[in-house]
Amino acid sequence: MNGAEAFTKQGAELLAQSSGCNVWKFRNETGDGTMTCYELFDGVQLFYNDFHMEYVDSGYVPQKGVLVADHCSEGRMEYEYAENTFSYFEAHDVKLDTRQIHTGRFVFPSCHFHGITVGFATAIAERSLNGMIDGMTIDFDKLTEKFRIGKYPRVIRKNTALDSVFSGMYGVPDSIRLPYLQVKVLELLLCLDAAETSEDEKRQYFYRTQVEKVKAIKTFLAENMSDNFTQEELSEQFEIPLTTMKSCFRSVYGTSIGAWLTVFRMNRAAEMLINDRNKSAAEIAGLVGYDSASKFAAAFKRIMGRTPIEYRKDIR
Repeated sequence: MNGAEAFTKQGAELLAQSSGCNVWKFRNETGDGTMTCYELFDGVQLFYNDFHMEYVDSGYVPQKGVLVADHCSEGRMEYEYAENTFSYFEAHDVKLDTRQIHTGRFVFPSCHFHGITVGFATAIAERSLNGMIDGMTIDFDKLTEKFRIGKYPRVIRKNTALDSVFSGMYGVPDSIRLPYLQVKVLELLLCLDAAETSEDEKRQYFYRTQVEKVKAIKTFLAENMSDNFTQEELSEQFEIPLTTMKSCFRSVYGTSIGAWLTVFRMNRAAEMLINDRNKSAAEIAGLVGYDSASKFAAAFKRIMGRTPIEYRKDIR
């Protein structure tokens, strides 16, 4: 945890600062994001992460004696599962990490990510937290060993107890925020101590080359949305086995190729309905890959909740 210096080095702007709280803004050509940091105890920080961008570059410098618990409430984030191998951290997951490879580009495939990070400077945090509750002893080395956290993160998928602890940290009233978060962090440590670790991570992982091909397929489809391609054609064109292509795409983007493309087309159609009112709904249908105006209208209503005509009328 390098604090203000690390954020400044990666181009973040300090938006606000008060006793025990800093708000940092990140911007690049893909969007922006904020991290709101609270100092809860000596050696313990909590961050609210809200990103609406494709990626953020981290200038963090790895250091010893750090343990971090990340929670995702919405969106997804790519992380290195092993060397040149990737998996995806998504809603209700908890990621435990010593931040040894927490430098470089962090990708948000859905272009948004919301979550919480609790960071411990382990030696300092043990001194400040131990003795706070009778009978509670905190040993970060034991937690690290228990969850087999090494160079790469360990992701705990949808553990109900851990997810519940983190979920309680969102939307806390300002009047009780600091003491409430302090209690929740102690609860988090107790839950980690009690959590079962018998099951290995079950989420699929993919090699860098597979991920790069799937991302290229997504870009290709976005740039050619008026055309229609079978998945077999995409598999052959991008030289990736069909089954691998399907499962990798779903892992990266959280949905199937067909479902992603439908939502993408409807969002583009919605923009055209508002910004180019000289075009009819039937013309827009053709521009987003539909040769049938009725099929387009049905798909648009399913995704957007209104027919194209209703949407154009209601959104001014």
